[in-house]
Amino acid sequence: MVPSETKTLHLFEARYLKLLDESLFKKKKLFVHFVLDPIVVTSSSKEASFAARYACLVVIDKVEQLDVGALVTIRGIGRVTLVKFAKADPFLEGIVLPLQDNVPQSEVELNSKVLELKEAIYGLNSLEIKLKAAKDEPLQTQTANALEWALKEPSIDCEEGFIPSFAERVSFAALQNLSGSTQSEMLNLKAEKLKAMDVKETLQRLESSVSFVKNRVSMTAAKLAIQSLNMQ
Repeated sequence: MVPSETKTLHLFEARYLKLLDESLFKKKKLFVHFVLDPIVVTSSSKEASFAARYACLVVIDKVEQLDVGALVTIRGIGRVTLVKFAKADPFLEGIVLPLQDNVPQSEVELNSKVLELKEAIYGLNSLEIKLKAAKDEPLQTQTANALEWALKEPSIDCEEGFIPSFAERVSFAALQNLSGSTQSEMLNLKAEKLKAMDVKETLQRLESSVSFVKNRVSMTAAKLAIQSLNMQ
């Protein structure tokens, strides 16, 4: 999960429903989504150990109650670092601190790259909506949705330090699923997301995102050409 990304979860286990209740009524609709990486403690250890990485503060956008559990739509806000785990029952609780990019050296260069990325994303979006999609696909692409969120000042009830800068939000907006992606393309996206979460310089991430989007534009244009041939 990266900042600007949305995801819909089907929560039905008791511990996750408890987390949902706590988040909605006590935690300002916020919780943390993170990845557990397996690590080796000692060569003789037979038990699996894990380190928490790639943590992202998320806000609950929508909840739909079901006969069993609930569908919960969440939005990535900003990266956080996990300082301490306080308890594990009924769900993990701990202390987190905001993790933002370093202050940029050149605002002019940064703004220029933001504009370039926005234009690239708009181009990708215009191509993606022309592709054949399943009937249940939304009319607005995930990339366009993420960019729309990134361009606005988020209205979220949390400390200001947890909200990434405008440029940082835009730098993550490119890293969204595309309709009809192959397994190889999904794995490539996952690798880009993990790399982006480790980067500390906004300009560096913007440059990577521009390159990534331009490559996706080329691939999507090729898919459209094939689709056009098949329809003739």
